[in-house]
Amino acid sequence: MSLFQVPDIEAWGITLNTGHVEWITICLAFCGLFFVAELRADGLPSEGSTARSTKGMVVTVSRPASEVGRDILNAGGNAVDAAVAVGFALTVTWPEAGNVGGGGFMLVHPPGRAPTFFDYRESAPAAATVDMFVNERTSQYPLVGVPGTVRGLQLAHQRYGKLSWQTLVQPSVKLAREGIEVSEELAGSLNGVLKADPNNEELQRVFKPSSGRNQWQAGDRLVQPDLAETLQTIALDGADAFYTGKLAARLEAEMKRGGGLITVADLSNYRARERVPVHGVYRGYDVYSSPPPSSGGTVLVEMLNIAERFDLRREGRWSSQTLHVMIESMRLAYLDRARHLGDPDFNSIPTHLTTKEYAQKLTDSISLTNATASAELGADILTVTEREHTTHFSIIDQYGMAVSNTYTLEDSFGSRIVVRGAGYLLNNEMGDFNPKPGVTSNKGLIGTKANLVAPAKRMLSSMTPTIVAKNGRPVLITGSPGGRTIINTVFCVALNVLEFDMPIRDAVDAPRFHHAWMPDNVHMEPALLSEHAAEISSLRQMGHAIDSRPVRQGDAHSISITGEGDHIGAADGRRHGWAAGQ
Repeated sequence: MSLFQVPDIEAWGITLNTGHVEWITICLAFCGLFFVAELRADGLPSEGSTARSTKGMVVTVSRPASEVGRDILNAGGNAVDAAVAVGFALTVTWPEAGNVGGGGFMLVHPPGRAPTFFDYRESAPAAATVDMFVNERTSQYPLVGVPGTVRGLQLAHQRYGKLSWQTLVQPSVKLAREGIEVSEELAGSLNGVLKADPNNEELQRVFKPSSGRNQWQAGDRLVQPDLAETLQTIALDGADAFYTGKLAARLEAEMKRGGGLITVADLSNYRARERVPVHGVYRGYDVYSSPPPSSGGTVLVEMLNIAERFDLRREGRWSSQTLHVMIESMRLAYLDRARHLGDPDFNSIPTHLTTKEYAQKLTDSISLTNATASAELGADILTVTEREHTTHFSIIDQYGMAVSNTYTLEDSFGSRIVVRGAGYLLNNEMGDFNPKPGVTSNKGLIGTKANLVAPAKRMLSSMTPTIVAKNGRPVLITGSPGGRTIINTVFCVALNVLEFDMPIRDAVDAPRFHHAWMPDNVHMEPALLSEHAAEISSLRQMGHAIDSRPVRQGDAHSISITGEGDHIGAADGRRHGWAAGQ
């Protein structure tokens, strides 16, 4: 089977790169569980955890991790302290995406100060070449990028942390050493990856049930002694311990064992970066989000700027006109993503993409009665016609400091490579580079220059950690996993709150949809298809191709801040997260 002919993956609009062949073949059913099984029979998400507090709030995919963050707030830490502790805790409690072997982005809104952004996206090793993924690969090792998480959490802590580094990392050491109670969701996640990769000896050794059974069950205990040792070293010796010394040597040895590219020099040279967030304004609200190398903030603000030109509230949230405008906004902004966005240290990113003037130009191109043909819009870059697993958490402390953090291993359990003796998983993030220079297809394959492989370059991301503020104070903290669907998930949640005044619980639960320019079709969650059949029929008459297969889109653990100062945490029922208030 050709990598670019996997039908279900293409339907999700996820860019597939070489090296994913083996993973896709053995993992389609496993991944599909999370897109379908966690929806109720009526197509709505399961009930998510909700909490209210006048002090701090932490919302993550994992109850133990949320409680770690809450405990740090109770101990006098601020939102960044809690974010660092949660980042390490999720390595233990949600190995599918929580990580020290991956990377991501943290957006911080300090009270009374300008928001700032920490970029700890993985980078390409020095030995990477522009054409390394032109031919398909069966090994995951070359797909591993230089991890950035530990450096990123360290940089955020250096800039804003109050409590000691050791205090923040130690809870994850305890969780790994003493073990955690396995939830139903974690049991399903672990069982899926162990079944998918039965010959991966280190993966099986680290994550198989200790009870002697072949399957994890809710209530079992997951103990990770190797990971506890790694985290203890990081706790005592700081982030340098991960990028130099015995931990770095172990990672390099793992790379040599399987033909990977990362060396001790790559690790030593890695640096997290502090950047200026993307900033937009939507109906008087300040929207702060991720700058390149993430495409998230640019695309989000571009879509919001277009949507602002229409009176969507008058049309109604689920009217065919509102849905049509949102789809067209997605189509236009995702095309710009394909054309222009990549690592800003290697590319000149156009500054006009987030301006109101450019949004007006795009608005003028939208027909209110007909869908635009994506192929015609992108004819300049479209060359051929062939052919997610992240986690997000939101935090606010009692002083008003807000953190929105999204990080990832790329696929579920990343590369599934566990560093021997260290107990942690490595990413397969190199797959987010454009694999074939100059080849852009109507199935979602992108080959434009901005995101081609180069040594030390950071691969393009869709992660969209976002904070919305009014008069300098946060009112919404949100973000999501989900590959290229991430930006559209955040777009839907943001419009639900800012345009349609939905309470945060309703805004998170509401059905979502996704269009990514190419493939030229719309993917909708089941509730939208079933509850608004007449509107969907109108969209089809306009020329929109609506995919009727059931999908689950995103995992938007969010916080809203009311005018009275209440912090309302809404964990997304699509992935049974947990909101923990002080």
